[in-house]
Amino acid sequence: MLIVELAALLHDVDDVKLSPETHESKKNAVGFMKNNGVDDKVIASVCKIIDEVSFAGIDSVVPSTIEGKCVQDADRLDAMGAIGIARAFAYCGSKGRRIHDLDIKPMTNRNKADYNQNHNSTSINHFYEKLLLLKDMMNTETAKKTAMHRQAVMEDFLEEFMAEWKGEK
Repeated sequence: MLIVELAALLHDVDDVKLSPETHESKKNAVGFMKNNGVDDKVIASVCKIIDEVSFAGIDSVVPSTIEGKCVQDADRLDAMGAIGIARAFAYCGSKGRRIHDLDIKPMTNRNKADYNQNHNSTSINHFYEKLLLLKDMMNTETAKKTAMHRQAVMEDFLEEFMAEWKGEK
């Protein structure tokens, strides 16, 4: 459980989008664990999970351990459903992205390098570029069941959004 808890708490502290200068070394995560007396073997296990957990477009990997699979599922479930919708708009807004623009098409089937590049996209496109893909990337049965419901919430939202955008409602 310690490995799962640490990986869940620390997997984004060196995320390439948030902290590109520490991404490779995992300086923030490793420093936190060392400062709190975490064993080197546990640190290595946590760092392996951190390397495997993130969405990387078509280069996304299935974690090599059950602990990593659980952390990856939890991370992906956080991005889905009603809270995931709110997070998507908050993040895209913080990056100055538009909510929607019919002239900007979603960029799908991107590899890790392309996915991590800043590109001109929109909040709505983010659903098609990532969020709607997550349901089929779950590892555990529990996550697969939860993802089905959260997927439906996002699909219902998008249907309503597009109807309102087009002036149909």
